[in-house]
Amino acid sequence: MTPAFEKLQQALKQLPGVGYRSAERMALHLLVEKPAQLPALVAALESAALTVRRCSRCGNLADGERCSLCEDPRRNGAIVCVVEHVPDLVAMERSGAYRGVYHVLHGRLSPIQGVGPADINLAALEERVRSGEVRELILALSNDVEGEATCHFITQHLATDVVAEHGADAVIKVSRIGFGLPSGGGVLYADAVTLKSALDGRRAYI
Repeated sequence: MTPAFEKLQQALKQLPGVGYRSAERMALHLLVEKPAQLPALVAALESAALTVRRCSRCGNLADGERCSLCEDPRRNGAIVCVVEHVPDLVAMERSGAYRGVYHVLHGRLSPIQGVGPADINLAALEERVRSGEVRELILALSNDVEGEATCHFITQHLATDVVAEHGADAVIKVSRIGFGLPSGGGVLYADAVTLKSALDGRRAYI
């Protein structure tokens, strides 16, 4: 193959979930089978690179200063679901079960890897909390050590501090999404972490 083809293949291989063979198939598809699609793809990539940015309020993808979810008057702006990354937000939206707004951290705390509060989008969340607009935080973070550390930091250094500064009128409800057995799953094949999460996230039945 030509150096230009190999360069394209290597670039495609950098995409998540794309291996050598997949990158090769995509490159051949664009250059040999469907070359007419290439200009539109290039134009879309260039346009996205120039216009897409982080929403100044929540950290989601936006074409302007704020994203469409923050600008939607039908969303409940007092309820904020905190997620690690934009794909997590997309997954929550796909469920159709949530009508509040979001805050994307773009990471999580990890002292072992040197990721501290200043390295993720916590300052903007603190600003939203201190403004008084937030009445509930829903923490939809990973069910692991880093996710737990991030939840603890948000609870202790944001929600609790605001109450201490402004009194009972500033109380913010903080909850965390439940983790447990998948729909149709049974106890027999669940690991210890999943079972503990299922127990911790139990709710009243009668």
